[in-house]
Amino acid sequence: MLKKFEASTLILRVILGITFFVHGFVKFQGGIENIVGWFDAIGLPGFLAYGVALVEVIGGIALILGLGSRFVAALLALLMVGATLKVKLAVGFLGNGEMAGYELDLALLAMAVFIAINGSKMFALDQFVFKGQKTDTTSL
Repeated sequence: MLKKFEASTLILRVILGITFFVHGFVKFQGGIENIVGWFDAIGLPGFLAYGVALVEVIGGIALILGLGSRFVAALLALLMVGATLKVKLAVGFLGNGEMAGYELDLALLAMAVFIAINGSKMFALDQFVFKGQKTDTTSL
């Protein structure tokens, strides 16, 4: 049973990592200055765009590799809460025809919260980096 759980968690971790990496990469590729301007336009400090994009790129890579998965997933969950409350909630679950709704944000939030709570050990570099350190397995 534990192997099925770990395999399922691995799939969630890697897909979540790829998704955030791509979203962050596109922010830089498309011109981060545009995102800075958009942040300013919606009432957020523009410099936060750099932080969000970096967390998405670096966090995505970290999730794919399995480095600090719980911590990274918690950060990404906070990003999704912020995005949903500040931007997407007003346009509804499915959007308004001009902007996508918060359905994807909610799914990504759920995945991130799951990883933050449960961690993901299978094929995670954390298992090699911290090999020999005692981990809590009583919660499984």
